[in-house]
Amino acid sequence: MKKSLLSAVIFSLASLTFAQETGGKEKKAIKAYEGFSWNAAIEKYEEIGTATIDQKRVLANSYWRTNDLAQAEELYSQIVTTDGHTADDIYSYASILRQNKSYEKSDEWMAKFSEMNVSDSRGKEHVAKAGIYQKLQNDKGQFVIKNLDVNSEQQDFGAAYYKDKIVFASSREGVKSIYRRWNWNELPFLDVYVADQAAHDLTNLTHFHKKINKKFHEGPVAFNKAGDLMIFTRNNYEDKALDGVTRLKLFQSKFVEDKWSKPEPLPFNSAEYSVGHACISDDGKTLFFASDMPGGLGGVDIYKAEIKADGTFGEAVNLGDKINTEGNEMFPFIHASNEFLMFSSNGKVGLGGLDVFVAQIKEDGAFGKVMNVGAPINSSRDDFSFILDQNSQTGFFASNREGGKGDDDIYKFDMTKPFTFGKTIKGVAKDKDGNILAGVLIQLYNNDGDEEQRVTTGENGEYSFLVPADLDWALSGDKEKYFPGGTNTSTATDEDVVIADVELEKDPGLSLYALITDKETKEPIDSVHIKLTDNMTGITEEYWTPATGDFLKPLKEKKLNDRGSYNLTLEAKGYLGKTVTYNTEFDKEGKYEVHSVLDLTLEPIQVGGDLSKIIDINPIYFDLGKHKIRPDAALELDKIVKVMNENPEMEIELGSHTDSRGSDKSNESLSDRRAKASAAYIKERISNPDRINGKGYGEYKPNKLILDDGSEIELKEDYINSFKSSDRKRYDELHQMNRRTEFIILKM
Repeated sequence: MKKSLLSAVIFSLASLTFAQETGGKEKKAIKAYEGFSWNAAIEKYEEIGTATIDQKRVLANSYWRTNDLAQAEELYSQIVTTDGHTADDIYSYASILRQNKSYEKSDEWMAKFSEMNVSDSRGKEHVAKAGIYQKLQNDKGQFVIKNLDVNSEQQDFGAAYYKDKIVFASSREGVKSIYRRWNWNELPFLDVYVADQAAHDLTNLTHFHKKINKKFHEGPVAFNKAGDLMIFTRNNYEDKALDGVTRLKLFQSKFVEDKWSKPEPLPFNSAEYSVGHACISDDGKTLFFASDMPGGLGGVDIYKAEIKADGTFGEAVNLGDKINTEGNEMFPFIHASNEFLMFSSNGKVGLGGLDVFVAQIKEDGAFGKVMNVGAPINSSRDDFSFILDQNSQTGFFASNREGGKGDDDIYKFDMTKPFTFGKTIKGVAKDKDGNILAGVLIQLYNNDGDEEQRVTTGENGEYSFLVPADLDWALSGDKEKYFPGGTNTSTATDEDVVIADVELEKDPGLSLYALITDKETKEPIDSVHIKLTDNMTGITEEYWTPATGDFLKPLKEKKLNDRGSYNLTLEAKGYLGKTVTYNTEFDKEGKYEVHSVLDLTLEPIQVGGDLSKIIDINPIYFDLGKHKIRPDAALELDKIVKVMNENPEMEIELGSHTDSRGSDKSNESLSDRRAKASAAYIKERISNPDRINGKGYGEYKPNKLILDDGSEIELKEDYINSFKSSDRKRYDELHQMNRRTEFIILKM
């Protein structure tokens, strides 16, 4: 748990209400807990035990605040499976799991939290970004970090630039004769120190100034660029809140006549809430700070206020939900370029505890993309108070990660490459001849088909979109008197700028339009291969349908009152292909819809199915005892020929079956001759004749009859013979059902 001054604020926001009757020992435990003496609370609850969910929650939170995460996880695992647990309990459990690097399990519990508290932005974002921890753990080589030798065994954090020096807060043991200790961590109170910047460390460490370092907490500190205005955080010594908690205040001091003036409180302070963690913009005109004042989004939020020319302050303005969450956002740092804001948050999706985030600042001052900076800056513990020099080359941050020298340590880093806020997709709208098109509406769609952004091209035909990296995108362009155009692109590339031009085709006034759908579901079919042949010119063009299942063919060569004749061959994986012919006279301008005249539905087909049932083939008859193909049988076999030529990958087994009348041997021989004769007829008329073979089964595979109740019965000889004397017509019908030819699909 972070040991910054706002830790007390965070804790108080998660404070508990105790409804049960308590004994003397438990009252002492609760008093210790509410007074932030968590080690004392742990000692007392370990003595008296935790029989209720409230007691478990107090002890779990005490473990959590003292960084005993294993014990905290174990207790919260019991709490979230106990009647009476809350959504906040689930969120706390998921957060502790994240700090213990149990990320998959944390994602599962974050999803449960989101189900219980559907309006909470934290749950929504965690569900949307489940699994992102894998990407955040990947060190992209942007930062090279080093733990500083100047760190103590206590707390060191909150580095700030002061002229050519670094000022930071520390609870290290100083030279004071009286050591006052902060009760929750039993470390000394914070003081402010100043040090010189060396190549790889901080040197010549001294106390900053006696007017700043008093008997309780002071720090962190912020300075303006000139170094003559200091704003720092301090305990509210004078006023306690109604609940008895000492809050935090911001104070300012000015360097006048070679000395710092007496600190004065800022107008945002209150006894009832805390204000701290200040930073000042490079131009000295804006103050940023953190506070849990009323009216925020929840927890600790980041605010800004104008620093006026006369030194007074404007109203505090919440930075809004682009930055703040229902969790805690703190340690703001505005870079000298005014192009991005750094801050830490435990409400946004991260690796655990507080993570460092960077928010883009647009030209109009609004916030753009907000990114987790990932490893190695962020870890599963608290990472915060990030600052960066004006050249974006080196900086400092604090962390209580494993492997440090003390509680919170200051780390120095070298930054090898700048922040890039996603990728840019840019391009030009033009026609098929390469002419630039102005006034084109360009729409950007995400991988789910939702529109993200839109822009209309100017005279130069150019457009651009700022988008997240590593995603797939679709662009569409629309302009009056042009057919819509589009293209797909991806930002999963090493390039920061992705070029994607959009071409539109001028509408000549006449066009063919076709929509191909599934015969059963009526839904459009994606990736249908269409061969469109102009029967008058012999020219064939090929198309692939998008997810919308349609295609549009401009008819530049046609004019009013011309005739048109086109063959359309349709093929799609998992469907029975077909060829249709469309004839029309173009007697009016517009779009001619082929599917409104012809059946462009495709029949879904599976290996093992009987083709004769799909394309409705009539029974194939032979003369008694013969296997010669009759003219009426040839008509039916031609249907198979047509389908197999339309589906050149299809393989068929032609099976011939007889009824049970006659000897087994003669039936098998006759059916085999008929099957082979039928297959031979088809072989002569299809490409790659090896795609079909014939086999006779005689009477060995009787057909199945579906009864009125939906059950099936095999048409075996015993069953059929039961109708021989009672229903001669039924008897003959059942035998006829067994005399059949099947075309079983072996491959598509």
